[in-house]
Amino acid sequence: MVPGDWEWDPSLYAGSARYYAIGRLPYPPAIAVVLRKELRLDGCGRLLDLGCGPGSLTLLLVGLFSETVGLDADAAMIEDARRRTHLLGVRNVHWIHMRAESLPAVFGKFRVVTLAQSFHWMDRPRVASALARLLDRDGALVHVAATTDRGASCDGELLPGPSPPWDRIDEVIAAYLGAVRRAGRGMRPAHIGLGDDEVFRAAGFSGPRRFELGGGEVFERTEDEVVASVHSLSSAAPHLFGDRLDAFDRDVRAALSQVSPSGRFWERSGEAVLSIWRQSS
Repeated sequence: MVPGDWEWDPSLYAGSARYYAIGRLPYPPAIAVVLRKELRLDGCGRLLDLGCGPGSLTLLLVGLFSETVGLDADAAMIEDARRRTHLLGVRNVHWIHMRAESLPAVFGKFRVVTLAQSFHWMDRPRVASALARLLDRDGALVHVAATTDRGASCDGELLPGPSPPWDRIDEVIAAYLGAVRRAGRGMRPAHIGLGDDEVFRAAGFSGPRRFELGGGEVFERTEDEVVASVHSLSSAAPHLFGDRLDAFDRDVRAALSQVSPSGRFWERSGEAVLSIWRQSS
């Protein structure tokens, strides 16, 4: 499937926002440590977190800047981010419901722009070119590659208890929605052509400097949290199941109870890779 066969639509993550913060593993705190040191962040300047979701990465980095902007195309994600911000008492962050492709130049300049688990949903060349115009001359674009909906494979590794049976859960999803992963009203696209690195270079960025941050932290997960992580995925967003949603959840919970009747699971977080790009001189 080529990218032109799929167009973004508002149903991509419809109904997923309330599950996201519950079901997703957190980003490693080491991301903030590395960025503070590498980019010499001192609490000044502005951050733009593009495709911020409910603010999982935004709120990890908010203390490194004087002002932070989180932007996402899903209205419910932005509302959840605002709710979390209010609960945490954070004041120097603004949340904007907007597609990245609509970024206006009037946003002003940013010291850092971050993209995490979102760039593949965008018109990448268009967005990369827009970001080149929005960055300060000495600013940095940070692309975060990480998987937070599930833990890393732990074959042969000792954990305190069983891990969620992800292979079986994927089979249940496929039984309801088909073998090709869903994405909004269409199917999940595969990017044909330039890879992300080539897209950034074509937009005038140089680099990257890459940092591999090992995971390894062990998290105890409840059955409810695992089910929430499933529905945090665009390919298993609640609306895709229609009137079969309750039946799907029962089948997922049945698969989980076979592995752990107590409803307790353990996962080890995977690594995150930071790619730091600078504007070419």
